[in-house]
Amino acid sequence: MERTLSVEEKIRRAEEIYEKRQGNNRKVATINVVGKEKKDIKLLKKMLIQILICTILYMAIYIIQNNKYVFSEDFINKINEILSYDTDFMELYNNTKDSILSFFSSNQEQNKSEENSLNQNAIGGATEENVTKESIDILEPEQERKLSQVEQDIENIKKTTTFIKPIDGIISSKFGQRDKATGNVPKNHTGTDIAANLGTKIKSSTDGEVVLSSEEGDYGKHLKIQIGEVSIIYAHCNNLYVKQGDMVKQGQEIAEVGSTGNSTGPHLHFEIRYQERKVDPQSILEL
Repeated sequence: MERTLSVEEKIRRAEEIYEKRQGNNRKVATINVVGKEKKDIKLLKKMLIQILICTILYMAIYIIQNNKYVFSEDFINKINEILSYDTDFMELYNNTKDSILSFFSSNQEQNKSEENSLNQNAIGGATEENVTKESIDILEPEQERKLSQVEQDIENIKKTTTFIKPIDGIISSKFGQRDKATGNVPKNHTGTDIAANLGTKIKSSTDGEVVLSSEEGDYGKHLKIQIGEVSIIYAHCNNLYVKQGDMVKQGQEIAEVGSTGNSTGPHLHFEIRYQERKVDPQSILEL
Protein backbone atom coordinates (compact mmCIF):
# COMPACT_ATOMS: atom_id res chain seq x y z
CA MET A 1 0.00 0.00 0.00
CA GLU A 2 1.44 3.36 -1.11
CA ARG A 3 2.43 5.71 1.70
CA THR A 4 0.56 9.01 1.85
CA LEU A 5 2.96 12.00 1.40
CA SER A 6 2.78 14.97 3.68
CA VAL A 7 2.40 18.51 2.32
CA GLU A 8 6.04 19.33 3.06
CA GLU A 9 7.29 16.26 1.16
CA LYS A 10 5.08 17.08 -1.81
CA ILE A 11 6.52 20.62 -1.95
CA ARG A 12 10.11 19.33 -1.66
CA ARG A 13 9.62 16.79 -4.49
CA ALA A 14 8.01 19.43 -6.70
CA GLU A 15 11.05 21.67 -6.17
CA GLU A 16 13.44 18.81 -7.04
CA ILE A 17 11.54 18.12 -10.27
CA TYR A 18 11.62 21.82 -11.15
CA GLU A 19 15.35 22.06 -10.49
CA LYS A 20 16.07 19.08 -12.73
CA ARG A 21 14.03 20.58 -15.54
CA GLN A 22 15.86 23.88 -15.25
CA GLY A 23 19.22 22.11 -15.35
CA ASN A 24 20.10 23.23 -11.85
CA ASN A 25 20.74 26.78 -13.16
CA ARG A 26 19.24 28.59 -10.25
CA LYS A 27 21.21 31.68 -9.17
CA VAL A 28 21.72 32.12 -5.49
CA ALA A 29 21.29 35.69 -4.27
CA THR A 30 24.13 36.93 -2.09
CA ILE A 31 24.14 39.75 0.30
CA ASN A 32 27.28 41.71 0.93
CA VAL A 33 27.65 42.01 4.63
CA VAL A 34 31.32 42.91 4.63
CA GLY A 35 30.63 46.53 5.41
CA LYS A 36 28.35 45.62 8.31
CA GLU A 37 30.89 43.12 9.67
CA LYS A 38 33.61 45.79 9.55
CA LYS A 39 31.40 48.19 11.48
CA ASP A 40 30.64 45.53 14.09
CA ILE A 41 34.36 44.77 14.46
CA LYS A 42 35.16 48.46 14.95
CA LEU A 43 32.42 48.77 17.57
CA LEU A 44 33.71 45.66 19.33
CA LYS A 45 37.25 47.11 19.40
CA LYS A 46 35.98 50.37 20.85
CA MET A 47 33.98 48.52 23.48
CA LEU A 48 37.05 46.46 24.48
CA ILE A 49 39.15 49.63 24.74
CA GLN A 50 36.51 51.23 26.98
CA ILE A 51 36.37 48.15 29.21
CA LEU A 52 40.19 48.16 29.41
CA ILE A 53 40.19 51.84 30.41
CA CYS A 54 37.55 51.22 33.08
CA THR A 55 39.57 48.29 34.41
CA ILE A 56 42.70 50.42 34.64
CA LEU A 57 40.78 53.13 36.46
CA TYR A 58 39.40 50.64 38.95
CA MET A 59 42.85 49.20 39.52
CA ALA A 60 44.26 52.68 40.09
CA ILE A 61 41.46 53.48 42.52
CA TYR A 62 42.04 50.18 44.32
CA ILE A 63 45.74 50.97 44.73
CA ILE A 64 44.91 54.45 45.99
CA GLN A 65 42.37 53.05 48.43
CA ASN A 66 44.86 50.64 50.00
CA ASN A 67 47.76 53.06 50.23
CA LYS A 68 47.09 54.91 53.48
CA TYR A 69 50.61 56.28 53.72
CA VAL A 70 50.23 58.54 50.68
CA PHE A 71 46.60 59.72 50.84
CA SER A 72 44.50 61.02 53.70
CA GLU A 73 41.41 59.27 55.05
CA ASP A 74 39.13 61.97 53.64
CA PHE A 75 40.42 61.30 50.15
CA ILE A 76 40.01 57.54 50.56
CA ASN A 77 36.45 58.03 51.85
CA LYS A 78 35.61 59.98 48.73
CA ILE A 79 37.02 57.15 46.60
CA ASN A 80 34.96 54.61 48.52
CA GLU A 81 31.88 56.70 47.92
CA ILE A 82 32.53 56.69 44.18
CA LEU A 83 33.15 52.94 44.18
CA SER A 84 29.85 52.36 45.95
CA TYR A 85 27.97 53.42 42.81
CA ASP A 86 26.83 50.54 40.58
CA THR A 87 28.10 50.66 37.01
CA ASP A 88 26.13 48.88 34.32
CA PHE A 89 28.70 48.07 31.63
CA MET A 90 26.03 46.69 29.30
CA GLU A 91 24.12 49.95 29.45
CA LEU A 92 27.36 51.86 28.90
CA TYR A 93 28.13 49.72 25.84
CA ASN A 94 24.62 50.15 24.39
CA ASN A 95 24.74 53.93 24.87
CA THR A 96 28.15 54.12 23.24
CA LYS A 97 27.02 51.94 20.34
CA ASP A 98 23.91 54.06 19.76
CA SER A 99 25.98 57.23 19.78
CA ILE A 100 28.44 55.83 17.23
CA LEU A 101 25.69 54.55 14.95
CA SER A 102 23.86 57.88 15.06
CA PHE A 103 27.15 59.67 14.24
CA PHE A 104 27.76 57.51 11.16
CA SER A 105 24.16 57.82 9.98
CA SER A 106 24.27 61.62 10.29
CA ASN A 107 27.52 61.71 8.28
CA GLN A 108 25.95 59.57 5.58
CA GLU A 109 22.96 61.88 5.38
CA GLN A 110 25.25 64.91 5.16
CA ASN A 111 27.27 63.30 2.35
CA LYS A 112 24.09 62.51 0.46
CA SER A 113 22.86 66.10 0.78
CA GLU A 114 26.22 67.41 -0.48
CA GLU A 115 26.09 65.05 -3.46
CA ASN A 116 22.57 66.19 -4.28
CA SER A 117 23.65 69.81 -4.08
CA LEU A 118 26.56 69.18 -6.46
CA ASN A 119 24.29 67.36 -8.89
CA GLN A 120 21.83 70.25 -8.88
CA ASN A 121 24.64 72.69 -9.64
CA ALA A 122 25.79 70.50 -12.52
CA ILE A 123 22.26 70.30 -13.91
CA GLY A 124 21.88 74.07 -13.60
CA GLY A 125 24.94 74.59 -15.80
CA ALA A 126 27.44 75.69 -13.15
CA THR A 127 31.04 75.40 -14.40
CA GLU A 128 34.42 75.46 -12.71
CA GLU A 129 35.15 78.74 -14.45
CA ASN A 130 32.09 80.38 -12.92
CA VAL A 131 32.96 79.08 -9.45
CA THR A 132 36.52 80.36 -9.78
CA LYS A 133 35.32 83.75 -10.97
CA GLU A 134 32.89 84.05 -8.04
CA SER A 135 35.69 83.14 -5.62
CA ILE A 136 37.91 85.82 -7.12
CA ASP A 137 35.11 88.40 -6.89
CA ILE A 138 34.72 87.59 -3.19
CA LEU A 139 38.45 87.77 -2.45
CA GLU A 140 39.25 90.89 -4.45
CA PRO A 141 37.80 93.43 -1.96
CA GLU A 142 39.74 91.80 0.89
CA GLN A 143 43.00 91.65 -1.11
CA GLU A 144 42.73 95.17 -2.48
CA ARG A 145 45.52 97.23 -0.89
CA LYS A 146 44.93 100.85 -0.08
CA LEU A 147 47.47 103.13 -1.77
CA SER A 148 49.57 105.43 0.36
CA GLN A 149 49.34 109.20 -0.11
CA VAL A 150 52.66 109.27 -2.00
CA GLU A 151 51.50 106.48 -4.36
CA GLN A 152 48.23 108.32 -4.99
CA ASP A 153 50.13 111.55 -5.77
CA ILE A 154 52.40 109.74 -8.24
CA GLU A 155 49.41 108.20 -10.02
CA ASN A 156 47.62 111.56 -10.23
CA ILE A 157 50.73 113.27 -11.64
CA LYS A 158 51.20 110.60 -14.30
CA LYS A 159 47.52 110.81 -15.30
CA THR A 160 47.45 114.59 -15.71
CA THR A 161 50.95 115.66 -16.81
CA THR A 162 53.63 114.56 -19.28
CA PHE A 163 57.32 115.26 -18.61
CA ILE A 164 60.61 115.45 -20.50
CA LYS A 165 64.15 115.58 -19.08
CA PRO A 166 65.14 119.16 -18.24
CA ILE A 167 68.86 118.46 -18.92
CA ASP A 168 71.22 115.58 -19.62
CA GLY A 169 73.61 114.86 -16.78
CA ILE A 170 74.63 112.60 -13.94
CA ILE A 171 72.49 112.10 -10.83
CA SER A 172 74.64 113.47 -8.01
CA SER A 173 72.03 113.21 -5.23
CA LYS A 174 68.74 111.30 -5.19
CA PHE A 175 65.42 112.13 -3.54
CA GLY A 176 65.00 111.25 0.16
CA GLN A 177 67.37 110.73 3.04
CA ARG A 178 71.05 111.29 2.27
CA ASP A 179 73.77 108.99 3.55
CA LYS A 180 76.01 111.94 4.37
CA ALA A 181 74.95 115.42 5.46
CA THR A 182 76.88 118.55 6.47
CA GLY A 183 75.99 121.99 7.65
CA ASN A 184 75.40 123.07 4.03
CA VAL A 185 73.77 119.84 2.87
CA PRO A 186 70.46 118.93 4.62
CA LYS A 187 69.72 115.30 5.54
CA ASN A 188 66.34 115.20 3.78
CA HIS A 189 66.64 115.90 0.06
CA THR A 190 63.39 117.17 -1.49
CA GLY A 191 64.36 116.69 -5.13
CA THR A 192 66.91 115.13 -7.50
CA ASP A 193 70.26 116.81 -8.25
CA ILE A 194 71.52 116.50 -11.83
CA ALA A 195 75.17 117.53 -12.22
CA ALA A 196 76.09 119.37 -15.43
CA ASN A 197 78.51 121.98 -16.70
CA LEU A 198 78.02 125.58 -15.64
CA GLY A 199 75.81 127.40 -18.14
CA THR A 200 74.09 124.25 -19.53
CA LYS A 201 70.66 125.24 -20.88
CA ILE A 202 67.69 124.03 -18.80
CA LYS A 203 64.49 123.13 -20.67
CA SER A 204 61.02 123.26 -19.17
CA SER A 205 59.96 119.73 -18.41
CA THR A 206 56.26 120.59 -18.90
CA ASP A 207 53.94 123.31 -20.10
CA GLY A 208 52.82 125.72 -17.41
CA GLU A 209 52.88 129.17 -15.80
CA VAL A 210 55.86 130.70 -14.01
CA VAL A 211 54.37 131.36 -10.57
CA LEU A 212 57.72 132.22 -8.92
CA SER A 213 61.02 133.62 -10.16
CA SER A 214 63.37 134.35 -7.27
CA GLU A 215 67.02 134.72 -6.25
CA GLU A 216 66.48 134.39 -2.48
CA GLY A 217 66.94 131.52 -0.04
CA ASP A 218 68.86 128.24 -0.16
CA TYR A 219 67.59 127.55 -3.67
CA GLY A 220 69.50 130.57 -5.01
CA LYS A 221 68.19 131.60 -8.41
CA HIS A 222 65.19 129.37 -8.98
CA LEU A 223 61.87 129.02 -10.83
CA LYS A 224 58.55 127.45 -9.88
CA ILE A 225 56.32 126.46 -12.81
CA GLN A 226 52.71 125.40 -12.16
CA ILE A 227 50.50 123.16 -14.30
CA GLY A 228 47.19 122.27 -12.65
CA GLU A 229 47.94 120.83 -9.22
CA VAL A 230 51.51 119.94 -10.22
CA SER A 231 54.44 122.30 -9.62
CA ILE A 232 58.09 121.95 -10.65
CA ILE A 233 61.09 123.66 -9.01
CA TYR A 234 64.29 124.44 -10.97
CA ALA A 235 66.91 125.60 -8.42
CA HIS A 236 70.57 126.75 -8.08
CA CYS A 237 70.44 128.29 -11.56
CA ASN A 238 73.10 130.64 -12.97
CA ASN A 239 70.68 132.74 -15.04
CA LEU A 240 66.87 132.81 -15.37
CA TYR A 241 65.34 133.32 -18.83
CA VAL A 242 61.68 133.79 -17.76
CA LYS A 243 59.90 135.84 -15.15
CA GLN A 244 56.84 135.44 -12.92
CA GLY A 245 53.58 135.37 -14.90
CA ASP A 246 55.14 134.01 -18.12
CA MET A 247 53.55 131.00 -19.83
CA VAL A 248 56.09 128.43 -20.99
CA LYS A 249 55.95 125.46 -23.33
CA GLN A 250 57.43 122.02 -22.80
CA GLY A 251 61.02 122.02 -24.09
CA GLN A 252 61.43 125.81 -23.90
CA GLU A 253 64.77 127.04 -22.50
CA ILE A 254 64.04 128.69 -19.14
CA ALA A 255 67.39 128.95 -17.31
CA GLU A 256 71.07 127.92 -17.07
CA VAL A 257 72.77 125.41 -14.72
CA GLY A 258 74.56 127.20 -11.87
CA SER A 259 75.69 126.85 -8.26
CA THR A 260 73.78 129.65 -6.50
CA GLY A 261 72.29 129.39 -3.04
CA ASN A 262 73.18 126.45 -0.80
CA SER A 263 75.15 124.49 -3.40
CA THR A 264 78.46 122.61 -3.52
CA GLY A 265 78.90 122.69 -7.30
CA PRO A 266 77.14 123.24 -10.64
CA HIS A 267 73.94 121.22 -10.85
CA LEU A 268 70.17 121.49 -11.29
CA HIS A 269 67.97 120.77 -8.27
CA PHE A 270 64.84 119.32 -9.95
CA GLU A 271 61.81 119.02 -7.69
CA ILE A 272 58.21 117.86 -8.37
CA ARG A 273 55.23 118.50 -6.08
CA TYR A 274 51.56 117.55 -6.13
CA GLN A 275 49.38 119.92 -4.07
CA GLU A 276 52.69 121.02 -2.49
CA ARG A 277 53.48 117.44 -1.41
CA LYS A 278 56.94 116.44 -2.67
CA VAL A 279 57.41 113.23 -4.68
CA ASP A 280 60.48 111.50 -6.09
CA PRO A 281 61.11 112.86 -9.64
CA GLN A 282 62.61 109.50 -10.66
CA SER A 283 59.24 107.85 -9.96
CA ILE A 284 57.74 110.14 -12.62
CA LEU A 285 60.36 110.11 -15.41
CA GLU A 286 63.82 108.77 -16.25
CA LEU A 287 66.55 111.30 -15.49
